[in-house]
Amino acid sequence: MKYVDEFRDGERARHLAACIAAELQPGRTYRFMEFCGGHTHAIARHGIAALLPDAVRLIHGPGCPVCVLPVGRIDQAIHLALDRGAIVCTYADTLRVPASRGLSLLKARARGGDVRMVTTPADALAIAHAQPQREVVFFAIGFETTTPPTALLIRQAAAEGLRNLSVLCCHVLTPPAITHILTAPGPVALDGFIGPAHVSIVIGSRPYEDLARAHGKPVVIAGFEPLDVMQAVRMLVRQVNEGRAEAENEFTRAVTRDGNRAAQAVMDEVFERRESFEWRGLGTLPASALRLRAAYADFDAERRFGLAYQPVADHPKCECGAILRGVKQPTDCTLFGSVCTPENPLGSCMVSSEGACAAHYAYGRWRDIPVVA
Repeated sequence: MKYVDEFRDGERARHLAACIAAELQPGRTYRFMEFCGGHTHAIARHGIAALLPDAVRLIHGPGCPVCVLPVGRIDQAIHLALDRGAIVCTYADTLRVPASRGLSLLKARARGGDVRMVTTPADALAIAHAQPQREVVFFAIGFETTTPPTALLIRQAAAEGLRNLSVLCCHVLTPPAITHILTAPGPVALDGFIGPAHVSIVIGSRPYEDLARAHGKPVVIAGFEPLDVMQAVRMLVRQVNEGRAEAENEFTRAVTRDGNRAAQAVMDEVFERRESFEWRGLGTLPASALRLRAAYADFDAERRFGLAYQPVADHPKCECGAILRGVKQPTDCTLFGSVCTPENPLGSCMVSSEGACAAHYAYGRWRDIPVVA
């Protein structure tokens, strides 16, 4: 197949679902976590869970970069905009994530903070050139997918000697989060992972090989189309049935074993691992996020502005943390679809289109909520 409509063919999808059903072992339940928010979106949009046999259960994981951003980090960005007079630049979804005191970056802008949406880190560079008298901070979030452009921004700013630009770095790493899901105590029992697509284009499939062996759980990297996801499920079912735990690559048209070496090189040049970093829902994980290396310390907003991180609890009734850990589904949250909607999100999972709650709501999954008389 080489055209997108072929990857969305309904007849082929039903045939593939029948093939998966034929390979299931009687009396067995298969639980697979999709780590990537793009997969969560595809599963909800195309109704993939409804096509699969009941014995196959897809569990949402912490693969939405906006969703895993803790409140305390958003508070830092709001502080820079409202209290330090900085121009804060970030991606669209980040603007609406709820923070402390009923604020978000969007609401901080309404209060007079200079908060700007950008589509690429290069936009922040242009703003810094246009406003040389102002401090410009790029609030950088995301997994390995969005990290190379941030690294290029910092390297370019250093080459130009640009002194009014800095980066509030909240880039996080995929393999440590998967490891945490597999090793943390709790009720989530998993048989394997649908590996992320965009992240794997950058880091390749190699990092999952040791992870799969060490924890005895197969990982199959999948593309975003419905037949990609279903084929990955079939490959996972086969591994489970055969007692294998390997890293396999369904998304061969975009992912290689070694990934994008040039992107990895610029990431390694500019960034190093933090000792620890707080994730929303997962807690503080060791070596799971990035910070700027000493050679680029002048562009580190945390150092430039003397920021100290303070953890902040989520809304007490919001179940985003449990959803990100795979413990609960969006419809398990009493706020979902009533108090919490995409127009009025109370939790991060309802903000980004990659969030599990937003995906369920957007594609009608909220209609599964029982009506209370």
